[in-house]
Amino acid sequence: MGASYGEIEIRAMVRAPLYSAVREGADPAGQAGADLQAGIALSIPNLITLGRILLVPIVVWAISSGTMWIAFVLFVVAGVSDAVDGFLAKRFNMTTELGRYLDPLADKALIVSIYLALGINGLIPRWLVILVVSRDILIVGGIMLSWLMDDPLKIKPLWVSKLNTAAQIVFACVVLGSLGFDIPAETATLVMMIVVTCTTLLSIAAYVGEWMRHMNSTAPNP
Repeated sequence: MGASYGEIEIRAMVRAPLYSAVREGADPAGQAGADLQAGIALSIPNLITLGRILLVPIVVWAISSGTMWIAFVLFVVAGVSDAVDGFLAKRFNMTTELGRYLDPLADKALIVSIYLALGINGLIPRWLVILVVSRDILIVGGIMLSWLMDDPLKIKPLWVSKLNTAAQIVFACVVLGSLGFDIPAETATLVMMIVVTCTTLLSIAAYVGEWMRHMNSTAPNP
């Protein structure tokens, strides 16, 4: 679940092929059959990703009902599924345009939902939840604003963003694991909370800087 909103490029019009183009010189009938098989194969990682999205309400229910061990197990399952669909997509050339959008969306939906559920139930500070969610809203808002201004911004994943996502995942695992299995983890929780806070603030600053540089570089000269 290392993906981030920085990996989502918003374009004015999406015209992505579902699978690779017809190879030159290939027999049309044979190519049609190959394309059909490819279409079926290429859907596997996307189906796994959709399954991860379907886990979101179940995880939220588990947290709200106090069954933290179920939430922890499902969170781990989601992490494993993320690694599996990523491996399949890269190893067997099953990458699709839909998957490029769907995968980071699934990751963020899961992480944000967990933070919201933990915050609402008073299990983590609400200011931390507000900070984490505000970061994502700010990034998406900036991308959409640049798109509406006919100056689309393609944000590349920054190292600080990847670090922030990793910190958010580890923090969620520590909280869910300690609560689910009654393991004392006050120190680890405090340390990871500080790391999440610092990396989130740094990530916000980095993306705001990228957005401002992009908008200034493309602004018409007076």
